[in-house]
Amino acid sequence: MKILILSFFSLFLAVTTSQAQFKDMLNKAKSSVTSLSKNDGDVSAGLKEALNNGIESAVNQLSAEKGYLESPYKILIPADAQKVIDKVKMVPGFQDVETKLINQMNQAAEIAAKKATPIFVNAIKQMSFQDATKILSGPDNAATTYLESTSRTPLYNEFMPIIQASLDEVNARTYWKTVVDAYNKLPFVKKMNPALDDHVNNKGLDGLFSLIAVKEQGIRTDVNQRTSDLLKKVFGK
Repeated sequence: MKILILSFFSLFLAVTTSQAQFKDMLNKAKSSVTSLSKNDGDVSAGLKEALNNGIESAVNQLSAEKGYLESPYKILIPADAQKVIDKVKMVPGFQDVETKLINQMNQAAEIAAKKATPIFVNAIKQMSFQDATKILSGPDNAATTYLESTSRTPLYNEFMPIIQASLDEVNARTYWKTVVDAYNKLPFVKKMNPALDDHVNNKGLDGLFSLIAVKEQGIRTDVNQRTSDLLKKVFGK
């Protein structure tokens, strides 16, 4: 594309200027294209650094103890499970089901979030210069949107066994089976067995991407969050 632009520019100059003027302006055009080429790496590297910073910050925040539970990204009970809980609350020994289950789901998400960074990093490595230039001129969450489009599915697939193991680590699935069994023994209820795995996985990822978007917007709009010369150079434009 750069060669095509330069060729067109050269033809236009040849028609409209003298030979001396043409030579001078052609040299300037070559210099501009060379300068643009040198900046290609800066644009890609700057966006990758911004995403890496956002990912590191988001993962550290949400994987900390009560990182999900005490954040705007707290994972709540899924709708089908809520129906079960509302009924089971009336059964002796199950009055605190909702609180206990919410704590367990958020703990599981915190454990899984610790495994996210390598998967995110691999997605960032695949970013091309064309992707980077489009992202740079896009909205405040353009980099996060790109990251989600390229990594959400592999993250979900990689997270599922981690989520399941994490739920088991905090005894959530065993506890939930006890709750569902108690519900299904109640008279006049439709038998249910809503799974927690998919819900925790998706809500955990929603929280991660939402927080990364917040970090990205901060780097784009707040000079103080551009913590390196490269970020200042790329986003200062």
